[in-house]
Amino acid sequence: MITTEEIKSLRDETGLSVMQCKKALEEAGGDKEKALAILKKEGVSIAAKKSGRTLGAGTVAAYIHASGTVGTIVELLCETDFVGKNPEFKAIAYDIAMHVAAMKPENTEELLDQAFIKDPTKTISDLVNGAIQKFGERTEIGRFSCLSIN
Repeated sequence: MITTEEIKSLRDETGLSVMQCKKALEEAGGDKEKALAILKKEGVSIAAKKSGRTLGAGTVAAYIHASGTVGTIVELLCETDFVGKNPEFKAIAYDIAMHVAAMKPENTEELLDQAFIKDPTKTISDLVNGAIQKFGERTEIGRFSCLSIN
């Protein structure tokens, strides 16, 4: 029997719905790590299903490093302005902008493959797939740019 505390813990960690977390925990027999793997795999599957949808909205996030010598701007695209204005969606865009400042990827493909600086167990692709799973909309990184003094 999956407890409410287990579901709440997984939900707090992933930000996904109670039902998604409950289903993953039941499928994993209560093992949280297996449930996380199931949710990650489902995120990739959900992203593939939504790949044909039109990206008509999004947000732009900027990050300036404390030293003032590095700055980035990132465009994170989604389907509706409802999601694009969501504070959690904006936070994902900001985290990606911070990552770009630290890692300075050459292109989007390289960026998506990089380990996320705040959580090396995830890639930027995992972060984007998590957003797709959480918000239920196609999400992609549009353009990004990094300016550096040195």
